[in-house]
Amino acid sequence: MAIWLGFALAYQLARAATERNPAKAFSNGLRVVGLEMRITHRLYELTFEHFVDQRHWLARLVSWTYWNSEFTVVGLAILWVYIRHHDRFLNFRNSILLANVIGLVGYVFMPMAPPRLLGLGFVNNHTDGLIQLAANPYAAMPSLHACDSLIVGIVLAGLVRHWWAKAFWIGWPAWVWFAVMATGNHFWLDCIAGVLVAMIAMGTVYKHRAINALFRRRETIQTI
Repeated sequence: MAIWLGFALAYQLARAATERNPAKAFSNGLRVVGLEMRITHRLYELTFEHFVDQRHWLARLVSWTYWNSEFTVVGLAILWVYIRHHDRFLNFRNSILLANVIGLVGYVFMPMAPPRLLGLGFVNNHTDGLIQLAANPYAAMPSLHACDSLIVGIVLAGLVRHWWAKAFWIGWPAWVWFAVMATGNHFWLDCIAGVLVAMIAMGTVYKHRAINALFRRRETIQTI
């Protein structure tokens, strides 16, 4: 609880820092637009949103995914691993925490407005509701939705037993990436940045644990 409350405080401090300079956040967002246009000559995020808006059931599904993939799904996944696979919990939890800390640093030094706020033709159906006090409107780069969904997908796909459950978790990150773009909350470059953050976090945590385990094994052999 202390760890998560500490992270929540850090997130609020990062949010306060980014909200002091909205002009910088919008400028950074427009730079990403320019970069994507130079690479692909179109905004695929707009294509995704138009495709989703023509299908009411799909629009509701991507909206549900956006709101629940980051906190609800991640929280339940952490709880499930803690209860059912406690030996895997520490690496999983630390990967999520490290990834989110890296994300917070990115938000402070590179605040960025999401596509839906940049006046590019996106329909801004985003409402913060009860979590308005916790939401950061300029936290698009990197996408922690993309980051955390990848970590959750990798870990749970390796822990569940049934083939259909493995298939679900293997596909989960790609679905979340589509959802955050189709709702106008992230660019595809944000998602790529989130994937890189997830890889850095998992690589750091799991490599560190592997090295520690190797040293403990050597100490045990030497003692024997």
